[in-house]
Amino acid sequence: MLPQKQAEEAMVPSLNQTIEHDEGEEVKEDNSHFSFKSFLWHGGSVYDAWFSCASNQVAQVLLTLPYSFSQLGMLSGIIFQIFYGLLGSWTAYLISILYIEYRSRKEKENVSFKNHVIQWFEVLEGLLGPYWKAIGLAFNCTFLLFGSVIQLIACASNIYYINDNLDKRTWTYIFGACCATTVFIPSFHNYRIWSFLGLGMTTYTAWYMTIAALVHGQVENVTHSGPNKLVLYFTGATNILYTFGGHAVTVEIMHAMWKPQKFKYIYLYATLYVFTLTLPSATAVYWAFGDQLLDHSNAFSLLPRSGWRDTAVILMLIHQFITFGFACTPLYFVWEKVIGMHDTKSICLRALARLPVVIPIWFLAIIFPFFGPINSAVGALLVSFTVYIIPASAHMLTYKSASARQNAAEKLPVFIPNWTVMYVVNAFVVIWVLVVGFGFGGWASMTNFIKQVDTFGLFAKCYQCPPKVMASNHTLHH
Repeated sequence: MLPQKQAEEAMVPSLNQTIEHDEGEEVKEDNSHFSFKSFLWHGGSVYDAWFSCASNQVAQVLLTLPYSFSQLGMLSGIIFQIFYGLLGSWTAYLISILYIEYRSRKEKENVSFKNHVIQWFEVLEGLLGPYWKAIGLAFNCTFLLFGSVIQLIACASNIYYINDNLDKRTWTYIFGACCATTVFIPSFHNYRIWSFLGLGMTTYTAWYMTIAALVHGQVENVTHSGPNKLVLYFTGATNILYTFGGHAVTVEIMHAMWKPQKFKYIYLYATLYVFTLTLPSATAVYWAFGDQLLDHSNAFSLLPRSGWRDTAVILMLIHQFITFGFACTPLYFVWEKVIGMHDTKSICLRALARLPVVIPIWFLAIIFPFFGPINSAVGALLVSFTVYIIPASAHMLTYKSASARQNAAEKLPVFIPNWTVMYVVNAFVVIWVLVVGFGFGGWASMTNFIKQVDTFGLFAKCYQCPPKVMASNHTLHH
């Protein structure tokens, strides 16, 4: 079975089998099949899942958080980060519970998931019916599509601060072609080394931003006036909602695990680590540059040019390639299922079949190159439903009957004393995100987004680039 692993989607044991296998057997099995290739390529452990979650949670958004702080103010920025981080961890937990419930029910019916990756919309269909499948599929795919678009925009935005000989739109063409190579990565099993490297890259970048801002010190006559406009306040808050709403790929990461039951608190542990990256970097850069960030959504644009900054830019470019793959892989799976290629063993055939998914992403990144504002718009209109409202609502409906609660595959967590409290928490998530995230956030982020369109236009050649006179001076260094 092992030689076929490259083309496999999820040759994981059944859920029941993973419960029965003890740790000793798992270690023994792993050792018997150990090779350097499998060490780098085939991941399914708890640690792989943690690296995947932590690496995928912050990528280019790390560079926009100081921009959000300038809109929110320091105190609100810190509070919203902690609040939405915990809220995101809660809904990721709900998604994991619903996955286990769905899979355990299906396996009681002797359904096999060999060579088939379970996805979120299938979980919704199995538990709640076809209408929920349609809702989940629409929101999830649209979010992942624009999530991939954002990574592509970020690549062009970042490389410009190393080489401004080419405008950002041209860089988008180039990186679109580079990111298209993710079609050759079969599944989340195969992101082991990439997740590990990706987290190292964001860690370096976050601490570079923190130290560089502190060493630079505050700019002359720095001001910290935020929050001073309601539209900017909710735009910033929604960007943070987007930051901690990266668990649209939770089901696919769980399905790639050897023991999916162990995922429940992994996203929380990943979020706690991410706090050590996002909070110091955002506060330090905002402290140093203040209101200048209102017109500079990418923190690299204000940090002084140095070898350290160039290294951070290059590492973020690589990481954005990885995150592009994370966001696109579920879309590849959906497309494969639509055209009947999901069970195909050949990596090359599947890669060829996946290419049409990349083309609209490439095109949208060229139309809307608004690095920063697009994050908030996606957060309000898509993330709010995809990873907050739908999971919380689905959990309440799945366990609305007494028999469903009694026969639940997973017990309530230790910090939730009864089902009444569970429903109160889930109802709070739905109402809060619907009103604040989608309502106020949608209004604010779309107002800001439309302002960017009016100012720069669609297909903007070089969004937020310095004037040509300034740019020509920089090109002498290249």
